[in-house]
Amino acid sequence: MKTSKNILYAMLFAGGIFTSCKKDYLDIVPSDKIADVAVLADSSLFENYVINRYMGVKLQDKEAEGTPPGFGRGFEYAMWSALTDEAIYNNDDNTWLIQRGLLAPENTGIAGTIWGRSYRSIRECNYGLNNIMQVGMSDQLRAKLRGELHFIRAFRYQDLIRNYGGVILMGDKVYNLGDDMTDASLYTKSSLKQCIDYAVAELDSAAQYLPAVNDNSWQTGRATKGAALALKARLLLYAASPLYNAGSWADAAAAAKAVMDMNQYSIAPDYTKLFLTAGSNEIIFARQYAIGARHVCLEIANGPNGYNGWGGNIPLQNLVDAYEMKSGKPITDATSGYDATNPYANRDARFYATVLYNGAIYRGDTVKTYTPGGKDSKDGPSNWNTSKTGYYLRKFMDDNNPIDNPWNVAGLQPWIYLRYAEILLSYAEAQNEAVGPDASVYAAVNQVRQRESVQQPALVAGLSKDQMREAIRRERQVELAFEEHRFYDVRRWKIAMETENVPAYGITVEMNNGKPVYTRKVALSNRAFAEKNYWLPIPRAEIQASNNKLEQTTGY
Repeated sequence: MKTSKNILYAMLFAGGIFTSCKKDYLDIVPSDKIADVAVLADSSLFENYVINRYMGVKLQDKEAEGTPPGFGRGFEYAMWSALTDEAIYNNDDNTWLIQRGLLAPENTGIAGTIWGRSYRSIRECNYGLNNIMQVGMSDQLRAKLRGELHFIRAFRYQDLIRNYGGVILMGDKVYNLGDDMTDASLYTKSSLKQCIDYAVAELDSAAQYLPAVNDNSWQTGRATKGAALALKARLLLYAASPLYNAGSWADAAAAAKAVMDMNQYSIAPDYTKLFLTAGSNEIIFARQYAIGARHVCLEIANGPNGYNGWGGNIPLQNLVDAYEMKSGKPITDATSGYDATNPYANRDARFYATVLYNGAIYRGDTVKTYTPGGKDSKDGPSNWNTSKTGYYLRKFMDDNNPIDNPWNVAGLQPWIYLRYAEILLSYAEAQNEAVGPDASVYAAVNQVRQRESVQQPALVAGLSKDQMREAIRRERQVELAFEEHRFYDVRRWKIAMETENVPAYGITVEMNNGKPVYTRKVALSNRAFAEKNYWLPIPRAEIQASNNKLEQTTGY
């Protein structure tokens, strides 16, 4: 089991909670770190160490006291959606090069932190698991913390696997500066199947120790048995998919069904509110954020320029076209009722909860992206923030939070990593591939489509396996939009050569005799995807740190 020296050095130096200090002639004791001997002597400090394994691996490692635990997202402004056919980031933020297929080991854009941050966290989990028996605490607390460490370690491997394929498995080893790192076997990648099997075994261990629910709402960012089983279901779904080809659809369906059979989760009635409050029974695992603390305030980062927003992650026409009509028919169906002169009427309710468009009601006013004169167009204020696509992001935005000067306003917003709708759609996909579109497949998809605030019609009866596959893929696209699934879905399905090689489209809206005229446009030029882009390149610095023993991703 192996790792890269550069990874290790990053993990050792990059902000762990503990340190060991050798006495020198100055005998200086650091005032900003806690010695590991103290952590292992105090169960409260050790528990804080475990909690920090959720919080300590953000891109810029900016943390604030008093914020609930849960993983840092790793991205400050651009969402992962801005690397897909869902959105572009209005002012680049190191995303356009990936959209244009220019990703390289020397130039990884916003994707460059995944390798190092993941291995740093894995080393920290290894330390905790290797030393947990030394700490005096109750058996109940020890089991919970052990389960959390296994879960976090598995989550980090999941992030490595879904971005790089087969990676280096470290095992339980805690490497330190001064260790002999010359053995080439330390840098040998395991197969994709070996990596999947290892992460799944970690999640089985986590589920064995973790509680079904956490003690209070502050701990919603901490892992539970359901979180471990849900992540296992995701990994096995990926493993069975064409890109991976390292598992079975039946196993993936069974893993998702295990979460369903817990009877712990349900579909929330209100799709919009689901992303604004942490208490929903649909949420399986999420990170809470304090306004003014760990993440950029979403409202100012993504709001329209006419509201003094920065217009950050802006939806593409590619995504907008995927939303069905309220009738349940796609807009390409001549009988759907779609009207190109009034394109936003009578669409799937999730469209209105996700996208701001010309004429949308927002914060007591109407979004005006038309020209001439629209306040949310280039003719409005802060026109350097005007959307290049003609759309703005609605999902996740809380109208109770200010756009202007939001930095120190109290309040919480969750970032959801695992929720029940994903489990239902994963079950439906895997079961359809394993046995075809039986009644349980229809039931799972229709639960998602027919939540109270959405009420899309049930899927039509008699779909073939291929037709059901397409229906499920469309459902994932709209239901999970902007939740960082699409990037991995189009890759694991091996359709990215199609979806990522079409232009990033937007819309222009021009007023003609008082009526809006909608014209499709290219919002970002030269969008491209090559076969090698199914996996990310390992940053060049990691290869160099291994004295070129670490094998680069194929094609880079």
